[in-house]
Amino acid sequence: MKVEPVSTAYKAAYHFVRSVPRPVADAAALAGSVVAAEVSKERRLLVERNLRRVYGDDFGGRDLRRCVVATFASYARYWVDSFRLPGVSLGTLDAGFQYRGFDHLVEARERGIGPIIVLPHLGGWEWAGFWLTRVMEIPVTVVVEPLEPRELFDFFVRFRQALGMNIVTLGPAAGAEVLRAIKERHVVCLLADRDIHGDGVAVDFFGERTTLPAGPVTLALRTGAPLHPTAVYFAGHRHVGVVRPALPLERQGRFRADVVRGTQRLARELEDLIRVAPEQWHLQQPNWPSDHEALEAIGKSAARPGRSVPHW
Repeated sequence: MKVEPVSTAYKAAYHFVRSVPRPVADAAALAGSVVAAEVSKERRLLVERNLRRVYGDDFGGRDLRRCVVATFASYARYWVDSFRLPGVSLGTLDAGFQYRGFDHLVEARERGIGPIIVLPHLGGWEWAGFWLTRVMEIPVTVVVEPLEPRELFDFFVRFRQALGMNIVTLGPAAGAEVLRAIKERHVVCLLADRDIHGDGVAVDFFGERTTLPAGPVTLALRTGAPLHPTAVYFAGHRHVGVVRPALPLERQGRFRADVVRGTQRLARELEDLIRVAPEQWHLQQPNWPSDHEALEAIGKSAARPGRSVPHW
C-alpha cells in the first residue's frame, strides 16, 4: 500500500507533540512556523492578502511581515494544542477555557433544539469542542470536508472522535445526519468562511465578491435551529469562546432570496469575529477569485478541492 508523505508528516507531528514536554513542542512548532512563513511562497501570499483585507490595502512593510509570522505561529499553536488535547485532564481543560455567550447554547437546548454554531478558521476550536463534550457533557456534531489522501482523513476523523465529537462528512448523507443531531439537541459546528466547492452564495466578504456556503443558513431556516456566529480565540495560555446572538433569520419571500440575505448577514458577523484577532485567522487556501489570479501570477496552481490544509 502506498504511504502518502503528507499523512506520514502529520502522524509524525502528532506523536512528537504528544511525546515531548510542552515547552519543547512549543519551541519546535515556533521554529517550524518561521521556516514555513519563509519557504511556502503561495501560503505566505494568501496570508498577506487576508491580512490586507482586514487592515487595509496599504498595510505592508515591517508590520505586515510581523503579522505574517504571527499568523504562521498561531497556526502552529493550533496543532500543538489540538494534538495534546487527548492527554489534558478535565481540570486543566476547564481552567484553560473562558467563554462569553454560552447561555445562548443552553437556552436553545432547553427549548428542545440543537443550536448551530458557525465559525471561521480562527484560533483553536477543538479546545472548546472538547470542553463541551467532556466538561459540560453536551454532545457535539461537527461537519467536516473530505480530505485526500483518505488515510489522512481517516486519521483526523479518529482523532476528533477520540475527543468525543460526532463527525459528519460533507456529502449526500450529511443532511440527514445533521438533522438528527439537531433533533437530539447536539451543538452542531460548521466552518463557514470558505466555500469548498465554489457553488455557494455570492456575498461581499471583506470588500470583495466571493461565495460562502449556503448550508448554515439553509439548515437554520429549514429546521428553526438558531444560528450563532462563534469564534474561539487564543488568549495567552487560555482559550476564549465567543458565541454571538442568533442571526435574525426569517422567511420573507423566495427561499433562495432568504438564504442569500441571511448568508450576507453571516458574512458580516464573520468579518467582525475575524477582526478581533486577524493573526489567528488560519485560512491559507484561495478564497476569492482574485486569490486564484494572484497565485497564477507567481506560477502556483490554486489548491484543488480535497487537498486543503486539514484545519477542520
